[in-house]
Amino acid sequence: MELKVWSLAERPEARERVAVMANSWPEFVINDAVGDAHYPRIAAELPEYVLFAEDETGEIVAHAQSVPFALAAEGRGRLPARGWDEVLVWAFGDLRRGVRPDTVSAISITVAPHVQGRGVSGRMLSAMRAGARAHGFAEVVAPVRPSAKHLEPRTPIEEYARRVRPDGLPHDPWLRVHARAGAVIDSIAPASMTVAGSLEQWRSWTGLPFDTAGDIEVPGGLVPVRCEPEQGYAVYVEPNVWMRHMV
Repeated sequence: MELKVWSLAERPEARERVAVMANSWPEFVINDAVGDAHYPRIAAELPEYVLFAEDETGEIVAHAQSVPFALAAEGRGRLPARGWDEVLVWAFGDLRRGVRPDTVSAISITVAPHVQGRGVSGRMLSAMRAGARAHGFAEVVAPVRPSAKHLEPRTPIEEYARRVRPDGLPHDPWLRVHARAGAVIDSIAPASMTVAGSLEQWRSWTGLPFDTAGDIEVPGGLVPVRCEPEQGYAVYVEPNVWMRHMV
């Protein structure tokens, strides 16, 4: 499949088409409060960090979004335990204060369901790396959401992330794509994304009853959701794996 990759800075008229492209994210994932507040700002305020791919017919079949931030700023220096959420807050805080960024963080690579499994995600990762390099950065970091972890929601993320195949590459397919691109595991982000909601919200997001106290496995969840029926809420705290790419 032939792809042409553009940035929204180059093709601002494509912004709405990128926003409505079909995806396969679990519904609860897109209800993270930090993401809800900041993710749309990437296209609006950092369009050069939004890449999208068109196929031979001109259909948008993938997009990759990232943000620049100052990892070396005072009080930082290490990739945050709050992963995806924290790096979004850092990036837009830096942008507001005029702090010069020194690192790019991947935020998402989304591939339309009908072209998944055809190597598109790896090509978008390569484009993201090339874009960071073109902007003068030497490193891309990524709070990676392991693509097959949802099949083992009760396996500790540290154990899962370090599992390798006989060839030495990661067991997980998405971690493996990053490793093949040259990335190495830096650390675990144990609380990379937090989704809290009422029991009614969780029922609508998952179709499950959410009427039992304790840990509930949900489709697409990397870990179980903690349900507290007496209190009327449930909370999902997703771990990710920080990976570092020198570009």
